[in-house]
Amino acid sequence: MPNPLVAPVLTAERLQAGHTYSSYRQLIDTLLAQNLTTGPQQSDKLTEYTRLNVQRMQRIDKMVRVQSELQEAVANLRQKYIGLVITEGWCGDAAQIVPVIEAVAQASAGKLSTRYLLRDDNLDLMDQYLTNGTRSIPKLVVLRADTLTEVANWGPRPAPAQTLLLDLKAQGATHEEYAEKIHGWYAQNKTQATQQELLALIQGLE
Repeated sequence: MPNPLVAPVLTAERLQAGHTYSSYRQLIDTLLAQNLTTGPQQSDKLTEYTRLNVQRMQRIDKMVRVQSELQEAVANLRQKYIGLVITEGWCGDAAQIVPVIEAVAQASAGKLSTRYLLRDDNLDLMDQYLTNGTRSIPKLVVLRADTLTEVANWGPRPAPAQTLLLDLKAQGATHEEYAEKIHGWYAQNKTQATQQELLALIQGLE
């Protein structure tokens, strides 16, 4: 029997209303100039996280080099895809991962484009992609460009970082303690695990 038609993840209009990478970054900068961050919850702590995240994104934008195997895989995709990224400016994992996703898209010779949606403005969408029942971000949803149907999803972080996080939480680590450890892991890994997992995702596309 033929597979039933799969519904688009979102409308073309809603997708178009999402941010490009540059407008996402500009939004964060504009809000920070007012001591604000993205989303409805505002606090000095969230604003400070966001300032750190801007520094992280700037650093990764400058240093990330897409692995040659990943460059080849994404440039040789047979169809066009859209990487829909659910994110927020205050999210530390997003700061470590979003620039890598964008670098991969830029290496795709137009085969993969991106759109960034804020989690807390799109909770109905976020709730389709929960991680162990939580709204963990970033979340990458790969859509066919022609139908906006889902072909793959990934996130909120590479498997080694997820394992580390769960272990630290099980040991009773505070948010500050596990955040320090996780960001230390990202710094040491230099985007390699993220790129390897994105490679496996790309290779699994039709």
